[in-house]
Amino acid sequence: YQGRKDHQIKLHGQRIELGEIERCLLNIVSISTCVVMKWNDDYLVAYVQSSHVNEDEIRQNCQSHLPPHMIPSVFIILDKLPLNQNGKVDRKQLPSPDFSVSTLLSSDKSDTPLNQFEEHILTIWCQVLHCDDNQISRTTSFFTVGGHSLLFIKLYHHYQSVFNFDAHTLSIAPFLQQPTIFQHSQLLQTVIMNNIQTSQWHTLHINEGIASFAQERIFLDEQVRFSSDIAIYNEFSTLQVVQGSLSFNRLSQAFRCVLNKHKILCTSLLFNSDNSGVRQCITEIHKIFTVTINQTFENENELRDIIYQRTINPNFFDLS
Repeated sequence: YQGRKDHQIKLHGQRIELGEIERCLLNIVSISTCVVMKWNDDYLVAYVQSSHVNEDEIRQNCQSHLPPHMIPSVFIILDKLPLNQNGKVDRKQLPSPDFSVSTLLSSDKSDTPLNQFEEHILTIWCQVLHCDDNQISRTTSFFTVGGHSLLFIKLYHHYQSVFNFDAHTLSIAPFLQQPTIFQHSQLLQTVIMNNIQTSQWHTLHINEGIASFAQERIFLDEQVRFSSDIAIYNEFSTLQVVQGSLSFNRLSQAFRCVLNKHKILCTSLLFNSDNSGVRQCITEIHKIFTVTINQTFENENELRDIIYQRTINPNFFDLS
């Protein structure tokens, strides 16, 4: 399987028919021929044959007829596109585009300087885009400077942590529809002006309850089907310390922290003889958790035997 024979591409998770973009460009009367290609797996580049059209006009036409992910990052205007012997556009002879920040931003420059709040947003953009260049203007679209949907989600999470709001307060949708620094500053200032805070979650501290159907099934499996001579629930993994020494105190403390944080790891299943039901209870097992050191081995075979004996030990795992 060598790939597709047509010109459908996948760019940042979005499937794009390049022919649709080309048809949009050909709707501009002054454009006689055009070719759209994907470069470096990150950019769409449009090659346009025309003698009297400018990039702003082409970009505005695309923005009014195409979704953001289908708008080329770079437009290259040529007097004539190179042709092969069959009279078709010779894609191999097309000039390589310049992906420098200044080129990508040439159509987006604005004379209006950024205010202090917009400078803050610009800093976040540069962190997400890994771009140190400060040529991004307040009217530059996030998607014309190397941004894509995955980076946009990262940008949105940055906003949430910096400005302290959640998705219920201000979703990602308006940011996508208005993808410039100026528009983002307007949206974020509404959060600040309204003094909106992130919803706080609180634990209910319920330590006992009725077991779920899945928990009841596991409990009955252990009690009836597997009794005490089969270790059906034992799972093992081995980790080797290859550098330095292992602090058992720190290891125990780390495990206790994890057990304390995730209550399901401290949950036991107990049979209630009064109503013949199974209950789940959160125990204090994390407080008495220890690391057992009781065996040494001389070679790999002895180690494998130790692991095997642990794996088949039916008393090692107890749901209660």
